[in-house]
Amino acid sequence: MIEPGHPAPDFTITDDAGATLSLAAFRGRNLALYFFPQAGTPGCTTETNDFNRLAAEFDAANTVVLGISADSARKLANFRTKHAISFPMAGDETHALLESYGVWKEKSMYGKSYMGIERTTVLIDSQGIVARLWPRVKVAGHAEEVLAAAQAL
Repeated sequence: MIEPGHPAPDFTITDDAGATLSLAAFRGRNLALYFFPQAGTPGCTTETNDFNRLAAEFDAANTVVLGISADSARKLANFRTKHAISFPMAGDETHALLESYGVWKEKSMYGKSYMGIERTTVLIDSQGIVARLWPRVKVAGHAEEVLAAAQAL
């Protein structure tokens, strides 16, 4: 499991537009990685729209926002277009990045167990160190809390 004060796990992933993103590419800027279960669901849509509404403020705080799910690039691109999202989104269909960040977990609904993403946000500072970690995120007010933490870096 990742912990604040330790280096963030390195990653390379392709975003919804086909660009390759890596942790190293964000050096010099803070990075807010928010992991969400599925594009298009009510909670994920609200969370994404909240981060998008604050995009200019995140940029002013030298922070890039990146949404990550297990969805396909096509589904994320459609979601991003439909909601006019200004930041990149990436789908980790292999779950390698999700597992390295400890967010791919066994979940339970209606008595059935399954594997899925635990809604989590990781704030990484400009040197690649985990600054803050929000596991089991409750969506209401969360983007504002992450922004306040980014502004304090």
